[in-house]
Amino acid sequence: MSAVLEGKLSDLGSWKPEGCSIAKAMDIVGTRSAILILRESYYGTTRFDGFAARVGITDAAASSALRKLVDAGLLEKRPYQEAGKRTRNEYVLTPMGLDLLPAVVALWQWGDKYLQDGTAPLERLEDSTGEPVRAELRSASGNEVSLENLRIRVNDEWRRKKARNPRAHE
Repeated sequence: MSAVLEGKLSDLGSWKPEGCSIAKAMDIVGTRSAILILRESYYGTTRFDGFAARVGITDAAASSALRKLVDAGLLEKRPYQEAGKRTRNEYVLTPMGLDLLPAVVALWQWGDKYLQDGTAPLERLEDSTGEPVRAELRSASGNEVSLENLRIRVNDEWRRKKARNPRAHE
């Protein structure tokens, strides 16, 4: 059981996954702290102390993870000031951070299925209907796509850009 690899990709020994988007994404969100900070952002946490406390990490770890997520563009800092206190920053999801929601839901769904004792601690529901929400792999026309029906090929536009500027895709 595997994806359908097209062209030169079908010979796994003849190519390397250069410029791999999965590797690049994991460089940003591949730590427990980063993914749990994103979870908390989806839940509405915006303040530094809230992230550190709810994720259960030190201030130093929270600071490092938040800086990395801000630098990558998933969160942005916004100043706020409580009466009589100094100005601080809150951390707000950007469109880039919001676009990661399906991947986080997919991890959550997988954890519910394989790492819980038959009952998930939380449910994901559409607010307006109460219907369950789940991440699925679907084509643009709405068909559910299984691994065996997933075709992977080299993107010709990526190849042309790489030929013009080889360092841009590292």
